[in-house]
Amino acid sequence: MNARIAAVDYYVPEAVLSNEDLAEQFPEWSVDKIAAKTGIHRRHIAAADEFSSDIAIAAARSLFARHDIDPAGIDYVIVCTQSPDYFLPSTACIVQDALGIPTSAGATDITLGCSGYIYALGLAKGLIASGQASRVLVLTADTYTKFLNPADKSVRTIFGDGGSATLVTDDGGDEAITAITYGTDGSGAKSLIVPHGGLRAGTALQPKADAGARELEEGSYDLFMDGPEIFNFTLRVVPSSVESILGKAGLGLDDVDLFVFHQANAFMLEHLRKKLGVPEEKFFVGMGEFGNTVSSTIPIALAEAERQGTLKPGMRVMLLGFGVGLSWGGLITTW
Repeated sequence: MNARIAAVDYYVPEAVLSNEDLAEQFPEWSVDKIAAKTGIHRRHIAAADEFSSDIAIAAARSLFARHDIDPAGIDYVIVCTQSPDYFLPSTACIVQDALGIPTSAGATDITLGCSGYIYALGLAKGLIASGQASRVLVLTADTYTKFLNPADKSVRTIFGDGGSATLVTDDGGDEAITAITYGTDGSGAKSLIVPHGGLRAGTALQPKADAGARELEEGSYDLFMDGPEIFNFTLRVVPSSVESILGKAGLGLDDVDLFVFHQANAFMLEHLRKKLGVPEEKFFVGMGEFGNTVSSTIPIALAEAERQGTLKPGMRVMLLGFGVGLSWGGLITTW
């Protein structure tokens, strides 16, 4: 039983926050400066009454319609989100019912961010390889913008909301999801944290996350990101992760047709591309209209690359996610 990605699609909310909007609020940052620093021009923002389950459901319905998929044939649902509607019930249960997926299907949430899509694909592969499921719906959905302090320009310029839907199936042919690698460094948990809203005060783990320490008025959640530490972490783990994936797959860098990494920001991605020695035409960056949508950046980029004709059937693609946790993971998939 060999797992493959059969189809991928995405959904982003209608409301848009442009660089012009941000420059108006933060005059010290020009439109050009924001674009140069992040590679982002617009971000989609969830409405006040729009939550992760809504985004996941919309992404799944788009996938079903575009690829003529019958939800009755799905036997497992994985929802990756760090911004669930509720502490309980799980978002996956809400999604299963809304989409008309059979009650005989399994459904579970996983709480991961930038690496979450890789972890979800790994779980889907495991379910299929062990005979527990044959058609797994992997959904990612995050509304990080609800966590942001309105006055914190350092994160408001980066994050956008969005969701994706991926159907992973047993194709009966050659293995199409391979060389999965994972990594975790919980000592960096304090580098990207939402200090408020959980059962435990996050400021105990990261005192700098306190709004007052950042010269901000306290908001509802006040997401904190140590940008330099995240950048250094990325430069530290990505090259070795690429090497591990290639080694596991028995491939060289030139054997990979396309690299699709977590779309954190364009400056970081360009730095990584040059450090790895990957040709520009093999390195897909497609975050300009979406921003950093956390767990959804890789599947959104895949869908966009396919629509633009960059990603073609038969291509060997490396996927690599890294960030909050600190956590990372990657794999090779044949499209």
